[in-house]
Amino acid sequence: MLKKDSSMLCARKWLLAVSGVAAVMAVPAVQAQDAFPSKPIQFVVPYPPGGPLDSMARLLAERVKDDLGTVVVENKSGAGGNIGASIVAKAAPDGYTLMMGAVAINAINPWLYKTVPFDPVKSFEPIALVASVPNVLIVNKEFAQSKQIATVQDLVTYAKQHPGQLNFASGGNGSAGHLAGAVLNTRSQIDSVHVPYAGAAPAKTALLAGQVHFMFDNLASAAPLIKADSVKALAVTTTERSNFFPDVPTMEQAGVKPFDLGTWFGVFVTGGTPEPVVQKLHDAYAKALMEPSVRQALAVMGSDAEPGTVAQFRDLVSRDLKKYKEVVASSGAELF
Repeated sequence: MLKKDSSMLCARKWLLAVSGVAAVMAVPAVQAQDAFPSKPIQFVVPYPPGGPLDSMARLLAERVKDDLGTVVVENKSGAGGNIGASIVAKAAPDGYTLMMGAVAINAINPWLYKTVPFDPVKSFEPIALVASVPNVLIVNKEFAQSKQIATVQDLVTYAKQHPGQLNFASGGNGSAGHLAGAVLNTRSQIDSVHVPYAGAAPAKTALLAGQVHFMFDNLASAAPLIKADSVKALAVTTTERSNFFPDVPTMEQAGVKPFDLGTWFGVFVTGGTPEPVVQKLHDAYAKALMEPSVRQALAVMGSDAEPGTVAQFRDLVSRDLKKYKEVVASSGAELF
């Protein structure tokens, strides 16, 4: 009996010892997670310096310092954003590699390119929506005046009466402007000709010179031309009017349905990052995005969007992935 009791006592001591070791080992793991971040965070912008995504990334990096410490912005441009995106996709899922993603990278490129170096769903976890900006249909002023084109339906009617004679500019094959023009052709059953340029700036130059008849441009970029009465704005491409140009109707209000092709960009982290880290990143960026100075910078871009929740941003990305699969297919655009 004594031998049996002695064996049981030894077993209990062994279990207690093992439990103690496990408890001690668990503490650093919890502390490590609670201590995030404990080193600088890399914030990848997949586009060249100086653009709106780069400017906003740098502004936000300053605003989140109190909550996240040092955030280093690095430009990794190329292949329509795919190079920078691949760096984030392949990083460790620990929260230390972020990306300023966009509708082009996260919802259009997976269908536009034959292959992309990431999985659009599994490679990234949405953190916070930064900006949501409509595109706007603008028409050459002299053309609009001479042909009495004051509405989208006026443009559609003229295009039907002159098949193949209207052309529209864009910043390149597969760009937002190209896709919007292709949707207008499909939804309105017209045959306008796409003329791609090496960027939105030369496309606008061609529009102002009368070399093309119309184009879809980012509202923030087109705003100075609209305010100066240099072009005729017919409609915005989102389902709601812009607060900055409330007199400009939506494409759907103008009779072209369905039509919802806005531009957005936001913060992402490598897919598989633990939920507590995702939430901490979201809270920091959502807080920064509500600061007055940041709101003013977003207003200059034509955006009055709020960051919302992680789930809301995830739903937006999911919806646009499905939507642009159809849009890209109908446009016929394809890049290698």
